[in-house]
Amino acid sequence: MISFSNVSKRYPGGQEALHGLSFSIQDGELAFLTGHSGAGKSTLLKLIPAIERPTGGSVVVGGQNVAALKRAAVPFLRRNLGLVFQDQKLLYDRSVYDNVMLPLAISGHAPQQAARRARAALDKVGLLGRERANPIQLSGGEQQRLAIARAVVNRPSILIADEPTANLDADSAALILEIFVSFNRIGVTVLIATHDEALVRRYAKRVLRLAAGRLVDDAAPAAT
Repeated sequence: MISFSNVSKRYPGGQEALHGLSFSIQDGELAFLTGHSGAGKSTLLKLIPAIERPTGGSVVVGGQNVAALKRAAVPFLRRNLGLVFQDQKLLYDRSVYDNVMLPLAISGHAPQQAARRARAALDKVGLLGRERANPIQLSGGEQQRLAIARAVVNRPSILIADEPTANLDADSAALILEIFVSFNRIGVTVLIATHDEALVRRYAKRVLRLAAGRLVDDAAPAAT
């Protein structure tokens, strides 16, 4: 499903964010990406939807070499991906419901079908009762759940999240992780970047650990 082969990423000015990464994540797998701040976690995640392009090596997603995709093909790649990044880019001039409807409108779903999908996604994350609220009225945890609902409304086969529990209290963080686990249980491939080692120990079956842009460990977490 996701395969990195000798992948490097160098930014203008010579900063090398990733060095020779090679790993594969299989269909239906739940994996965590950990490492210190600046280790390269966000850069790695951005290579999967072609937000960034690798300097060297290949990134293959669903059989497609992302590095070789033409710009016009990138939106079609992303339709199969659910993306939850630290900058949620919620639309604060629109309701919770309208935020979730937006990806469906862009992909051309019929209005009735789109409405059913939007409400199902909101129900899945526990926000169906807040659909007419404005995102600014939501708590931090609720805003993160809204970002997840928007990410999954197109029913992607891959769900990617960058620090989805950052700045949340322990109870809210656990709730967010339970949502990701519930999607994984129905076959969605999930890759989560986090620095929260407690959550990793609790939920992870596989952990990819980065240090200074290099993959230094790829294993199950130690038992506690």
